[in-house]
Amino acid sequence: MYIATSRGADAAADVPKSGVKRAVTGNVVALGLVSLVTDISSEMVTAVLPLYLVLGLGLSPLQFGVLDGLYSGVTAVVRLVGGHLADRWQRLKAVACFGYGLSALGKIGLMMAGSSTVAIGAVLAADRTGKGVRTAPRDALITLSSEPEHLGRAFGVHRAMDTFGAFLGPLVAMAVLWLSLGSYDSVFFTSFCVAAIGVIILVVLVKDHQPKPRADRPKVSLRETAGLIRQASFRRICVWAALLGLVTLSDSFLYLVLQRRWELGAVFFPLLPLGTAGVYLLLAVPFGRLSDRIGRWKVFLGGHVALVVALLALLGPVDGGILAVLALVLHGVFYAATDGVLMAAAGPLLPEHQRASGLALVQTGQATTRMLASVLFGLAWTTWDLHAAVLVAAGALAVVVVAAAVLRPLRTYA
Repeated sequence: MYIATSRGADAAADVPKSGVKRAVTGNVVALGLVSLVTDISSEMVTAVLPLYLVLGLGLSPLQFGVLDGLYSGVTAVVRLVGGHLADRWQRLKAVACFGYGLSALGKIGLMMAGSSTVAIGAVLAADRTGKGVRTAPRDALITLSSEPEHLGRAFGVHRAMDTFGAFLGPLVAMAVLWLSLGSYDSVFFTSFCVAAIGVIILVVLVKDHQPKPRADRPKVSLRETAGLIRQASFRRICVWAALLGLVTLSDSFLYLVLQRRWELGAVFFPLLPLGTAGVYLLLAVPFGRLSDRIGRWKVFLGGHVALVVALLALLGPVDGGILAVLALVLHGVFYAATDGVLMAAAGPLLPEHQRASGLALVQTGQATTRMLASVLFGLAWTTWDLHAAVLVAAGALAVVVVAAAVLRPLRTYA
């Protein structure tokens, strides 16, 4: 097996009795377990939120686009803050733990927000703030616990465990809704309890990266973090990740489009993310290993090609169950080929003491542009119609993918 069953933190340097280094270390598996449990909690909310906001509260596509963009993009600035503080204090685990805890408390906030759009927006912002704070330190711990040549596989294992939680989340949400006779507050409270378990696992099982002695440790400043952009390879990956984020359709909108085309009943709407999560779960590790062998940028762009095909399928003549299977499989391929692969590509370009800050820069650009993408798609849907909005989104994404393939922005570990 590639997965270590014991010991953690600096496991990139661990050598078992056989003398062979493990490709995926115990700390990566522990972080994967935290993400698995946390994603059960997060996806419980995500699975019912579009239905709750659009059908329950009657929001227009534009209003939903603004809230969806907020949900996806509010992490932009706080990713930088979380990454910088984690590097400056050399406390990756502590900063990640704060982020996980804040997101858990956000689930209680949803119970208190009621039907107020403003209150819901504020709670979602707090929840995503927690996600933004934790993401870069967590991914930095993965890179610092793994060998560079195995990063694709390590992120693949982590994202597969994370996605297993995403797969279970909607099922748990549906079970809670059924048992509680449709009470959304019951879903939110159960989600909080599950998130709290994830925080406990993080505290108990995950080991922090051991920093250099304070006298020898480089001091990380904001100016030094901003200076990472001067590195050509890293700057290119930041720019292209942001551009691709600007033309990427959000999950919630894709599921809403599919629900309209398929005329799926409201009670079955939470099942749509399961198709994406199931494919992602099966392909995350194989695509991670493939990216280590043939190049991470190639696999990353290939995932976006799959998303283009998924959007075109939503416009095609195929309908019903066949359309749903095709779109969700391609959506799962998109995530398996892009999510962890991007972090695996960017990690080796960064010095160890700035790993969290650098990954936060990549994530910030992508989160910001994806927030804008949700607002623009919601505006296009409201102003024109659904068919025209999806067609423009697919065309724009195809153009940017072709440009990124021709210019080949990433060479190191590519």
